[in-house]
Amino acid sequence: MPAGTPHEDSGPGAEVPVYDVIGVGFGPSNLALAIALTEHNAGNGDPVTAHFLERQPAFGWHRGMLIEDATMQVSFLKDLATMRNPSSGFTFLAYLHDRGRLVDFINHKNLFPLRVEFHDYFEWCAAKVDDLVSYGHDVTGVRLVRGEDGTVGYFDVRVANGETFRARNLVVSTGLRPNLPDGVRTSEKVWHNNELLHRVAALRERDPSRFVVVGAGQSAAEVAAFLHDEFPRAEVCSVFARYGYSPSDDSSFANRIFDPEAVDAYYSSPEPVKRRLMDYHGNTNYSAVDLDLIDELYRRVYRENVLGVRRLRIFNMSRPVELTETATGVRATIEDLATGEHTVFDADVAVYSTGYLPADPSPLLGELAEHCRRDDDGRLCVTRDYRLETDPAVLGGIYLQGGTEHSHGITSSLLSNTAVRVGEILDSIIGRREPAAPAPAYAGSGTRSE
Repeated sequence: MPAGTPHEDSGPGAEVPVYDVIGVGFGPSNLALAIALTEHNAGNGDPVTAHFLERQPAFGWHRGMLIEDATMQVSFLKDLATMRNPSSGFTFLAYLHDRGRLVDFINHKNLFPLRVEFHDYFEWCAAKVDDLVSYGHDVTGVRLVRGEDGTVGYFDVRVANGETFRARNLVVSTGLRPNLPDGVRTSEKVWHNNELLHRVAALRERDPSRFVVVGAGQSAAEVAAFLHDEFPRAEVCSVFARYGYSPSDDSSFANRIFDPEAVDAYYSSPEPVKRRLMDYHGNTNYSAVDLDLIDELYRRVYRENVLGVRRLRIFNMSRPVELTETATGVRATIEDLATGEHTVFDADVAVYSTGYLPADPSPLLGELAEHCRRDDDGRLCVTRDYRLETDPAVLGGIYLQGGTEHSHGITSSLLSNTAVRVGEILDSIIGRREPAAPAPAYAGSGTRSE
């Protein structure tokens, strides 16, 4: 069997190819790792063998929110490579040069590209490393491969189609999952905003009359503005508990919370200081909106007040207390938090822009999760190099890209520190190569994630 070829489930003692790294998921974080690996292997060091498994049929990053005029909220310099290797051929500037837009971008005098353009940059990078990824491969679980002395030297990563990939190290980057309030389920009439562009095309023929948008952050504001533009005969009701949309703090000193050095400071801080830092600086990212967009939405509300036609209605200091699907849409009951009064109205669709939560890797890890240490709050313990702390029997490394906000701070699920983070993970994998793990003898039983 050729090196690096996946294998079917094998019996005890079977000889199978082993990768240094198997990456689970292929979003921007593991794409950045693939780039770092490619550049390392092009140098003079010992090559690192790797393969990535992605459930989607092709590369995609929040496609449902690629609104044509929406811009990134991080500088283009925080791309997949620049902060790790400014001379990389995978930088956003290299992409612009290849696309013939470098001069035009410079003349644009803008640090924040269109989101659709940055997605095209991601796809451009992914195409350059497509030999390292298998799309349409949904990972269902991990089995432990033990040596004769009982230690776990390898992991077998199982895929829904029956293939298994063996690795010395795992890098898990399964992204974020949509966050919905308790009791809310998505349907044809109730969406999370990550479905926006996938769903909205079907509405154009229906001529909807009203939308409900729940949430106070950037995505909620973008959805409200988009629906207000896209459906000029419809009313858009924006519902949130705050008094108004709050601007994101992108001031220079506050932005230092995204610096690579800030990860060291956060990681070494005691738990009360970590909580305080998150309270202080959560508005750099969470439930915060670009000031330009806030001003634009306010202009729309004011203009409609002048004209006497209200299509953008702001239900501030409010919350939806009941949402019932009807034959034609949804019936929303909105409670004013100050007075307790209820407003009831019908709408065609309710869109929840209520953020995301990190995916818990434990079900995917199966039996391996039992070997991972947790803190007093039940959270996975993570070393500074993003590696899960395991008991001594596990010799291989399990690295997380995402889901480490409790240990590493606010950048854990953001692009800001991605390039630096993958460099640290790669250095850790290379640095832990010795001593070599014992040869596998048999595969332990694993748990299949549903």
